[in-house]
Amino acid sequence: MASSITLTPLQPFKPAVYSRAWASVPHPTLPLLATTHAKEVTIYSLTTLTKHSALTGGHSRSVRCAAWKPGLPSGKLCLVTGSFDATAGLWRFESEAKDSAEGEQLEVDVTTSSQTKTPSQQAKIRSGDDDDQSEKSDTEDDWEFTLVLEGHENEIKSVSFAPSGQYLATCSRDKTVWIWEDVGGSEGDDEWETVAVLSEHDGDVKAVAWAPDVPGRNKRAKHGGADVLASASYDNTVRIWREDGDGEWVCVAVLEGHEGTVWGLQWEGRARDGEGFPRLMTFSADATVRIWSLVEEEEVEEEGAKEGANPWSGGIPNTMRRGLREDWTCTAVLPAVHTRDIYSASWSGASGMIASTGSDGVIAVYGEGASSEAAEEKEDVAMASPGAEPTTAADVKPASNTWRILGTVANGHGPYEINHVTWCKRFDPGTERKGIEEMLVTTGDDGTVRPWQIT
Repeated sequence: MASSITLTPLQPFKPAVYSRAWASVPHPTLPLLATTHAKEVTIYSLTTLTKHSALTGGHSRSVRCAAWKPGLPSGKLCLVTGSFDATAGLWRFESEAKDSAEGEQLEVDVTTSSQTKTPSQQAKIRSGDDDDQSEKSDTEDDWEFTLVLEGHENEIKSVSFAPSGQYLATCSRDKTVWIWEDVGGSEGDDEWETVAVLSEHDGDVKAVAWAPDVPGRNKRAKHGGADVLASASYDNTVRIWREDGDGEWVCVAVLEGHEGTVWGLQWEGRARDGEGFPRLMTFSADATVRIWSLVEEEEVEEEGAKEGANPWSGGIPNTMRRGLREDWTCTAVLPAVHTRDIYSASWSGASGMIASTGSDGVIAVYGEGASSEAAEEKEDVAMASPGAEPTTAADVKPASNTWRILGTVANGHGPYEINHVTWCKRFDPGTERKGIEEMLVTTGDDGTVRPWQIT
């Protein structure tokens, strides 16, 4: 891995959203990026770095988060949005284009359709409402707001689809996590049922994330279903959830160690040579990014037998059944860079690098390597932020693990806080490796969505 990298700001996405922007979510396969802000979602093209369309009329308050539904046939899109109005909404787009699997034609279809529709045509406020259905355009290629999921008492902070798309998790300031199941069947009807309301957190639940679907990875003997959900909270903890043999969703682990609100979390996308798998990344108001690993079941049993450990000690909730209990340990704390809350961090499935950002406006990129390399690394960390002072590896407190700082940028969005960072495939003319080369995309209080080239 390179000893240092340079983060170079590219031209921001146009136009800016002109209001506080919360997050930008890339489609898993297509050159599309959904940015949440105000009462709408702006969809940008990753090919042109310009606006595609705006999804409006579905929410009465700001849209806080969004997620693309995975595994849909070519020519179909589904986006779920979570809002401060305490509801989640499902948006759908369908194209009849034959070559939409290539991405480019579907991208054109989305743009052409949306630019010819009024906001009232783009948003169908409630599925099954005759008045709304009468406004549907004669053209089949159109975004539709097809369903509202209601139940939370306060704003929804995060939404996440399970890898199969069968389950959707939502979390809220009301301290609960809801799990919804798609029961619409093969017809593709939007019909979702609540299968669980998880209320063991003692504070706002800030984020939820499903573990990726890796063969043989989630299914463990005596540990229930293959789907694994993690939730992060204002109560400084992370909880791991699984479905037991009776179809009940239960907490199987409580991860403690952060000294402030856990703002979010992300699962590692794929296994690395010599590293335990699965691993989970969490980031917090305590200005740290932590990596957690699952302790092998054999080690847990031997340790318990040797020390006579009580499997119900350590604040484990009563609903955590002995046969489903999992032990997780913090295996790394990334080198200290941030001085205030870390609002967002993103783990690249391609390179394994991690990027973080937050209240201090700093963007940091970390790489994993041999500890000896980290100790010997004294080179200046490259940066490209106008008016910012260079930061060197020697200026930053080292961590007692194999992660090291590859690059930082100060004041990434000027004086404004940065709310979100994500790795994203490049499709713009500035790259010769479309769909392969990665860039970072940051989203801030200034309403700017900014891409960053990594060299």
